[in-house]
Amino acid sequence: MKKLMSLVFSGVVALVLSGCGGGGSNYNDGLTTLFLVDEQGFAYADIPYQCYDQGVLTYSDSTLNNGEFSFYPGEDCKFDFLGYDGVYGDVFDEIIRIVDYTYDGKGDIPYQCDSFGIGSTYTDGSFDYDADDACVFYL
Repeated sequence: MKKLMSLVFSGVVALVLSGCGGGGSNYNDGLTTLFLVDEQGFAYADIPYQCYDQGVLTYSDSTLNNGEFSFYPGEDCKFDFLGYDGVYGDVFDEIIRIVDYTYDGKGDIPYQCDSFGIGSTYTDGSFDYDADDACVFYL
């Protein structure tokens, strides 16, 4: 009898933790993953970012070793580029691109940087920013 009760309890716990599996909406369904890379495709890891949904903080982390970051469409994500040179058209530029898993650039993402101003990402996913800037992307 104890084994039966234990099995029933385990089944109920599994059902609750899986969200019943009934095909209803799941908050994770819209999760999108992109990557921050340089012009050669090398990842920018450990860049801190925070995502907001209508001004409410929903997520705070740093880009992973492969430059990966995740968000829900419609969120605004702020990245802190402290320690990066910015884009001035000289040999010291640190070009940062936003790409998908096939390394296709994500163009036309509106953004605003604290000291640079507003703009949209270029077709290759790159964008303009100043040294040590923080930028919000309207994803």
